[in-house]
Amino acid sequence: MKLSDILSRADRPLISCEFFPPKTDKGEANLWRCLNELRSINPAYISVTYGAGGSTQDRTKGIVTRIKDETGLSPVAHLTCVGASKDDLAALLADYRAAGIENILALRGDAPEGMDHFEAVAGGFSHATDLIAFLREQGDFSIACATYPEGHPESKGGVADDIRYLKMKQDNGADAAVTQYFFDNEAFFRFRDACHSAGVTLSIIPGIMPIGNFDQIVRFSSMCGAGIPNWLRQQMEPIKDDLEAVKALGIELAAKQCRELLQAGVPGLHFYTLNKSEATIAIRNQLTDLL
Repeated sequence: MKLSDILSRADRPLISCEFFPPKTDKGEANLWRCLNELRSINPAYISVTYGAGGSTQDRTKGIVTRIKDETGLSPVAHLTCVGASKDDLAALLADYRAAGIENILALRGDAPEGMDHFEAVAGGFSHATDLIAFLREQGDFSIACATYPEGHPESKGGVADDIRYLKMKQDNGADAAVTQYFFDNEAFFRFRDACHSAGVTLSIIPGIMPIGNFDQIVRFSSMCGAGIPNWLRQQMEPIKDDLEAVKALGIELAAKQCRELLQAGVPGLHFYTLNKSEATIAIRNQLTDLL
């Protein structure tokens, strides 16, 4: 089912999950095990990333096609500008149309490994806004995009730039936006309200990252621009070497964060699973009264 239809027909907030394509067969077997476990919470859709620097395109295509054909879940394929010309993208989208894939999450993407900045290939795109406009011309896809409630790490204008770009993405054809993960709900609420004031009407779905390894989250956050509030550091730092304690606290804090977001009227929650299922299921089961 198209993401636009999923969102428009929903009478309650939705749960969705994100996976990355593993580089090994063992990792892919784990992905399918986790996907099967997550079916118990009935995710509205499953998104599959492109891998760092667009490095796992073939696995992404294979996984989203198999999700559609074998699970009954609605897949969303990530698509980036990295290393692809318009002709390359058109060919991939033709494959997706033929396979019945209806949903695309369009991103600029990160620079490939070894490069310190993003650079479009000849005949390619430099911005997600342009990719979205191109996608809208290529067929009847439902298009999601990314947004950064604390500002993209490369942005010189901070959050104001992200609001402006999100409006452009909407105008170019995006149906919904999924945010980078964050831990400060007040930052998200300020961003959401400012987006609405700027004429953004599409659904803004908050991204949730349950913490299972604090050192890993610190590394991720330094790259993606997600702030780590002092209160979170103060709770996590003393236990960071006890991964079971970190995981338990991560679930507790994420459940509290999600409850506050749902009570504030968000259209859904998008979980960055890191190809694991336990935390997402545990958090979802604490929110039954709101979902």
